Amino acid sequence: MPARLNVVVSQSRSQNPKKRAIEERIVGELLGSPGIDVAVVPHLYDLKSDGPGILSLSGMTGNIVLCSWLYPRAARWTLDRNGICGQEGTTLLKSLGEDEETDEEQPEEDEKQRVIESREVPQRKIYCLDLRAYDTADEYLTEIRRIASEASTQTVDLMGWINGSPKQEQLDRYLANGSASEGGEGKEEGGSIEATIVDEDAARRWYPVIDFSRCTNCLECIDFCLFGVYGLDGQETILVEQPDNCRKGCPACSRVCPENAIIFPEHKTPTIAGSPEVGGPLKIDLSQLFGAPDPGAPGAEKAHEVAARERDEQLLAVGREAVGMEVGMPKRQTQIASQPADDLDRLMDSLDELDL
Repeated sequence: MPARLNVVVSQSRSQNPKKRAIEERIVGELLGSPGIDVAVVPHLYDLKSDGPGILSLSGMTGNIVLCSWLYPRAARWTLDRNGICGQEGTTLLKSLGEDEETDEEQPEEDEKQRVIESREVPQRKIYCLDLRAYDTADEYLTEIRRIASEASTQTVDLMGWINGSPKQEQLDRYLANGSASEGGEGKEEGGSIEATIVDEDAARRWYPVIDFSRCTNCLECIDFCLFGVYGLDGQETILVEQPDNCRKGCPACSRVCPENAIIFPEHKTPTIAGSPEVGGPLKIDLSQLFGAPDPGAPGAEKAHEVAARERDEQLLAVGREAVGMEVGMPKRQTQIASQPADDLDRLMDSLDELDL
């Protein structure tokens, strides 16, 4: 049978009427569409791992299109941390701040082993659409229907199912009616009569999300964080063990991650929130470029210095002592400090002097 496509609309935190209109139109237009099931959940980032929202998403089989008010990278890895995994689906839509006309350069290959390389990821695809990128629902509806149409041709072994060489009318009848017969009760013409609406009292949350396509399991984050947020799983791989231990508004650990693998989806700085610029493995230390405010300004703090200051502020807020640069600073920072300037350092210094 053709696989059904799950379309999930993750609602905005705000009650902005324009945002609600986009969400409602996507849901309304897709209801009853052949082969498509529609669900509405509160803001993805705020869902509890044992709450009804995640339980509903965990029960979905087949491909998922997630429409959320987050960068696609942040949305994908927020799903992943809750055990909802899959291959990254390719979408034709841009994300917030991404130039639709510009071809993305392919990241250079490196020799570092990423955590995702050692994980078994289901073959299903997860498509993440950024609802902030367009002002109307039209673009999203067009893309969802394209994905659904593409998925409808990726059926199971039809040749084996109908024993031999199928006639064209057999294939047409199968593709037209397979979804409807699969759905059972509550389906009409292969689509949902009503959307599944998850009611969950989802309070605003703040915690890190790990991009395992970038993470090398260096464990520098667990050394740096002094609030017990991070832990290790049975394979000694980093994980966000106690997300609600994280101090609201503090992104310090993301600034010291050498691979820019730590995302805070609601942070105001795009590169920390999961923007496309750092979506692939890069050889340059982007935390030095994007992690600190105005890094080119004379006397500006380096990213790791900002991180240490932010951590101290949070320690003092809970009545603990500040530790500055003395505790848990990434090993790479001491290595960088002890190395002579290379060509890249000299290039960056020259650019700073130009005051562009």
